Amino acid sequence: MTILGWIFMLGSWGLIITLCSVCFYKVLTTRKDNIHAPLDIDTED
Repeated sequence: MTILGWIFMLGSWGLIITLCSVCFYKVLTTRKDNIHAPLDIDTED
């Protein structure tokens, strides 16, 4: 594989791993105060 191919592959994997890590961080650090069960949501019926 050429050097440009390696750079492209490493950049792509770096982006994928970074985005996945950010998503995991956001999900795992969400406060329980911000999570509501469907019965807690007021639909004004």
